[in-house]
This record gives sequence, C-alpha cells and structure tokens, in this order.
Amino acid sequence: MPAPSRANAVRLVALLVVVSLLAPSAVSALTYDPADETSLERGTITSAANNSTVISVQGFTFRGNTNAKKPARLVSVDERGNLEWTHDDNVGGNAWFFDVDPMPNGNLLVSSPRAGDTVLFELDPDTQERVWQQRFNMTDTHDVAYLGDDRIAIANMRQWNESAGRSDDRVVVYNRSSEEFTWEWYFRNHYPESTDGGYSSDWTHVNDVDQIGEDRLLLSPRNFDQAIVVDMETKEIVERLGSDDDYSVMREQHNPDWLVSEEGNPTILVADSENNRVVEYAKEDGEWVRTWEVGSNTLTWPRDADRLPNGNTLVTDTLNHRVMEITPTGEVVWEYYATWGPYDAERMGTGPESSGPTIRDMNASGRYPITGSANLTAGGNESVGFDGRIRATFADTPIEGPMNEFATRWAHVTPWLRPVWMSGWDFAWAIGAVLVGAVWASGELIAGRRTILAGGRRLVAAVRRRADR
Repeated sequence: MPAPSRANAVRLVALLVVVSLLAPSAVSALTYDPADETSLERGTITSAANNSTVISVQGFTFRGNTNAKKPARLVSVDERGNLEWTHDDNVGGNAWFFDVDPMPNGNLLVSSPRAGDTVLFELDPDTQERVWQQRFNMTDTHDVAYLGDDRIAIANMRQWNESAGRSDDRVVVYNRSSEEFTWEWYFRNHYPESTDGGYSSDWTHVNDVDQIGEDRLLLSPRNFDQAIVVDMETKEIVERLGSDDDYSVMREQHNPDWLVSEEGNPTILVADSENNRVVEYAKEDGEWVRTWEVGSNTLTWPRDADRLPNGNTLVTDTLNHRVMEITPTGEVVWEYYATWGPYDAERMGTGPESSGPTIRDMNASGRYPITGSANLTAGGNESVGFDGRIRATFADTPIEGPMNEFATRWAHVTPWLRPVWMSGWDFAWAIGAVLVGAVWASGELIAGRRTILAGGRRLVAAVRRRADR
C-alpha cells in the first residue's frame, strides 16, 4: 500500500475511534432532560425523624461564577423528607455554604465563604432573615463553633503569610461584643514545617473546630490525617488520633465529633473522607481502637457524621449528594438527596454535634455495609462506576495499590469537573477521545515536520545543483 494510502487509513481509524468515544456524551447531551434531574428529593424513609434536618449544600463556584446546575444553598427538610425551605444568596459575591450549626436560641450559625472572604451570620430559620453578620478576611472557612457569651471559634485555614513564606493557619476566638480576637492558636507552633510535605498555601486545611467542655477544642487538620484536642489554657495538644500519612487510621477526614462512653472512654466519631467511610475510635487502655466502620463500598467522600440521641448516625455522603440516617448496623431509615455536594447536616433539637451513645455503649462494634438506600439519580445510578471498574479490574494484582489510588482521585475530582448531564463513564470516554486526539495531532505534527524537512532538503539540493551548473 502506498505511503499516502496508509496514512489516510490511519487517519480514518483515529477519526472513528474519537467519534466512537464521544458518541455516549453526545447521546447524553441530546437526551438530557433537566426535569428528570434529582435536585432536592426524598429518598428512603422507613422511620420518621424526630425533628427537621438542616443541610448545607456547598455547590460549585469557580473564579466567582456559580454553576447554575450545581447550586449552593441551605435546605431544611421535615421529619418525613418534605422540603420546608431553602436559603441561598450571592450578597457580596457568589457564596459557598459549609458549616451550619443550631444555636441555643434555635437560630442557625452559618459559615459562608465568598469572594476571598468569609461571611459568618446568624440566620432565623422562621423568617429567613439574618440577625447579624460579620465579614472576615479569611479564605474558605469551613467551620465555626459558638462558645457562648458572644464568642465564636473559627477554624482559619489557608492563612498564608506571603512575606514570611510560611503558613499562619490557626484557630481563633472572636468576641462579637468587643469586636476583637481574644484567643489564637497557630499550628506552626506545634507541628514541624515538614508536616504534609512542608509549608504551602493550604498546609493544614483545618476544617473543624468543636468545643469540648469549657476549655478544650477538638480540631481537624485534614491534611495531617489526624484529629487533636487542644487545651485552651495551656495551648498544648492533649489528645491525638491519627498521624500524618497514616491512611489506615484516617485519610483527610472531616468533622470529627467527641463522645464519652458510659465507662468514661474518650471516643471520636469521624467522616473518614478519602477512605470513603465513617469510623469510630475509642481510647481503651491508652490506645485508640477502631470500634465501628460503615460504608467503605457505598459512600463517596462523606464529610459529616453525627451520632443522634436514638443511637443512629446522620451521615452526609457528599458526592452521592445525599444525607442518610443509618442504624448502628448500617441500615438506612431516613434519606434525603440534596445536590450539589452537601457538606454538613444537623438534626434540629440535638445540638450542633453528636449527642448520642457510643457504639461500645450499644454493643454494636463491627464493620457494616450500608443497606436500604433508594439510590436515586442524584447519587449516581451507574451500577458499576468507572472508579469501581478500575478497582475490580486490578484487584489482587501487583498494581492494585496505585490503581486504587487513581480510582479514589477519579471519584473525588471528576464530579466537580464534568457537566451534570454527563455520566462518569461518558466523562471517561470523552477523556479517552481527547487522549486519542492528542496522539493523532502529535502524529500529524511529526509527519508534517518530516514532510517540511524533506521538502527543505530537496529545495537545498535543487539550489546547489543550479549553483553547480
């Protein structure tokens, strides 16, 4: 076959491959009906909740532009999963919503980053009006805690000191009455600079601060893979669960809660986000022991877990876009779907964090799957997603570890990037088309370069022949 014919055949094959890989996305785009999209919808309800549930929905904003299909908002749902109200706004810039905490007076304390700052406000859920609001020069604040007497603890992440070339990530207490910071605690004073690979603009990613008693705070430096308790008077770390890069304990966790068993054992319930599970640890004989694990094959990036007074656990399953109340053995009894990317969920009347018994107290220690979910569209209806297929394909092979890592990265990153009408598999095929197209384009450039060089050499030879005549 002549060279031009071979080249054209290769081009035709490459074109067919690219078109075939893009076809599923094209079909999804043409057949997508927004009316079929699960945005706010009740899931499994086999047992009515004992009060309303308020959910903060993070949404997706990039460079000040909010994706209308991935909205940020607060959502209130009644005992049987009926929508009560939603609250959204873009006052002072497009908003994210992270922490939402019930206050003693029944109002809600909300942390809402926007336009590089953080707006804290107290929201009256009955009137949907703000009692007060305060804007801080703090980037991306995920969590705050009301300490009483107008004092608010703030987890100040991404506090990069450009002039000093260091992280000033910290936790502070702000007094609304005096309008000043009355207490501060810097991570760099208690961790070596080498932690998590060294200082960066997002060194700790401290995403949680909770009050324990009168003078202690539970903190969650996510990037350090640990939860710590700080004594506010001495400023010393007095308890620590996990250690940097020990993913067997926790991996980039969110929202740990402090419990104490009937026997007096300290207990931590935590959304172990990057391990796609919820776990509970009890400190027994001076050692932290894992007493409970749920959801490792079901959850996708959970970011909140609260133990309720009835012994069930309220779980925010972020990238399945749902909130679930599950029993100690993992059965879903209450479920609500809230796109896009719920962050925090609070059952009204139970306080801002966990208020129920430990797993040990309920004699329910163990590892359980999550069962009984409605698995609606908002949760991703694919029977086996692309990440699941990767894990299954490379299980028990020499490269199982790195492929599982790739699958985890894929599951946690691509949902933020792909359009809402595109499934995970559609997105995978589309990326395949881009890669094939890139190889094809590179081949054409190389072939074109060779043709140009060959033409140049012929031209030089012709010029020399003329010169020799």
